[in-house]
Amino acid sequence: MPRRVLITGTSSGLGQQLAEHYLAGGDVVIGCARRAAAIDHPKYVHHLVDVKDEHAIAAMLASIRADHDGLDVLINNAGVAAMNAFALTPPAAMHHIIGTNLLGPMLLTHGAIRLLRKSEAGRIVNITTVAVPLRLAGETVYAASKAALESFTRGLAKEVGVFGITCNAVGPSLTPTRLTNGLPAAVRERLLSQQAIARQGSAADVANVIDFFLRPESDLVTGQIVYLGGIS
Repeated sequence: MPRRVLITGTSSGLGQQLAEHYLAGGDVVIGCARRAAAIDHPKYVHHLVDVKDEHAIAAMLASIRADHDGLDVLINNAGVAAMNAFALTPPAAMHHIIGTNLLGPMLLTHGAIRLLRKSEAGRIVNITTVAVPLRLAGETVYAASKAALESFTRGLAKEVGVFGITCNAVGPSLTPTRLTNGLPAAVRERLLSQQAIARQGSAADVANVIDFFLRPESDLVTGQIVYLGGIS
């Protein structure tokens, strides 16, 4: 049976590549983003949603309930970052980053739990970042939002386990995306030098970890944060 997979931030980058990965595996993928998607596939449905907008989220989940009668997988991928010293970060930027990276996944998960409960193997996967353990200068707000997301992941895992739902997170190492392509070359080299395996990651590396989380046999794996590249 094809799984019903909801992925946020599918208009480009990692989200788009994850959507294409699960479509290739035969799953039904529901994607959402603030922009239109570049995916044209009979099993793909796209919603124009800002994850900070609880009313847009509610409308999307109502559509999923009507069209698909539930969900099997939720991947909270949508995220934003800004490379800037904290003292120079405008409050509006703080609200945007924390709203997208933390409040968005919380709002979406809050509504999606009722749909995931209908699944025999409900799965929630949050996308975090190695900026948390690396404590990167210039990424203080971004890392703080993702650190809070990790705490949410661990706490939620204990609450939804009673429904047979697992909740985990994966933190990609340096991976070519819209968020990282703007980093200066010196910063990218410094990041790679801190990894045990000093190469850039890929969407396939991230999907490999998510695939493990999604396996029916992984029903005891929950509340875990996995960083790629040997970062700890």
